[in-house]
Order: sequence, then C-alpha cells, then structure tokens
Amino acid sequence: MDNQFTFIKAPNTPVSEQKIIDDLKRVAKELSNEKVTQRLYGEHGKYDVTTASRKFGTWNKALEKSGLKTSNVNNVPNEKLFENILNLWEHLGRQPRRSDLTNEISSYSQSPYNRAFTTWTNALQSFVIWANGEELTAPDMAEPKQQQRKTGRDPSLRLRFKVMQRDNFTCNQCGASPAKDQSVELHIDHILAWSKGGDTVLENLQTLCSKCNLGKSNL
Repeated sequence: MDNQFTFIKAPNTPVSEQKIIDDLKRVAKELSNEKVTQRLYGEHGKYDVTTASRKFGTWNKALEKSGLKTSNVNNVPNEKLFENILNLWEHLGRQPRRSDLTNEISSYSQSPYNRAFTTWTNALQSFVIWANGEELTAPDMAEPKQQQRKTGRDPSLRLRFKVMQRDNFTCNQCGASPAKDQSVELHIDHILAWSKGGDTVLENLQTLCSKCNLGKSNL
C-alpha cells in the first residue's frame, strides 16, 4: 500500500525536563561552551527556548539544572560584579576589556554590568573608585577580648586587589603569573604570620603562587 499512516509529533507535545537537560548538555558540548545563551540554543537546540524557561521557571534555572554556567543573571550584587572584575584582572595581568567578559574565566556576561552601571566603562570606573576606597576592617571577634586584633585574619576583596595590584599580579618569590600560565593560582599571604601576631594590612601582605605559599607553610 502506498498510503501508510505515519505519526507526526505535535509541536506542543510536552517535553520532559531530562530531555531538555540532555539537549542543553549536547549543545554545550558541541559548541565547547559552558555558557549556552538563549540565542545559541535557539540556533542549535532541539526545543524552543520558551519551553525550557517554562519547564524550569527561568532560563538560568534550566542552565543550573544542566550543570552549566549562567551568563545573564539578574540582580547581581555589585561586590560580586567587582569580584569578577578582580578575577579577570588577576588572570589577565591587566585591566579587563569588555570583550574579556566572554572568556570562560568570567562568571558574568556584559548584561549584568549594563544593568548595574549602564556601560562597561562606568563599571570599571566604579570598580577602581571602590577598590581605592578606605579599607574598613572588622576586629577578630574570635580572639579573647584582651587579645582582640584590630583586623580579621582574611583580607577583604578590596584589600586583596590592592595587594595583587601592588605586586603586579605576580608571585613575589618565583614571578609566576596567571597571565603567563593559567594554571597559576595566586594567594594572599601574611609576611609576619597571623599566628605570630601579624596583622591583615597592606604592609604585611604579599602575593604568592600556591606552590610558593605551600612551600613556605612547610618550612
């Protein structure tokens, strides 16, 4: 018989969460990109973007369920955006450019910065003003009252940036830098150990790579 019955799947047939997750992972793998935007998925995915958003509540939740990075996040606190700028600055060894937000190192795309600061230039200027601001450190309340320090043990994000900027984002001992080798991880180290009374202030902090910092702790 020439006229055979065939089954055609209706466009609005419900799709399971797992199928959407599997397809998001497939697209990410094919594109070698953990940040699958709605535009990219619209071009390469099997299902409609709105289907995924409705199924999980939002597009970002669909990405999170799939173990992928969210690149367009709403209501990100300014300090989180500044922390991302610092991470980029640390790994690049220079002031990050707008195009660097597409780097896999970046946790956010340009959109959150535009929402918070209107432009990327304004975001950078705000970061520099914030980073150069006065450091307000809380005392270490874990110490007995008679021995309480003026500063806490861990440096704040602002102080961390000041130390690394002063040290040119390189290890003070071996000169290693993430800008030259992305496997390098920088740490902020107390010159006079905290356990021996050293304070968490710019003058008593230095930039060390993880290897040199570990070697120092083993001495």
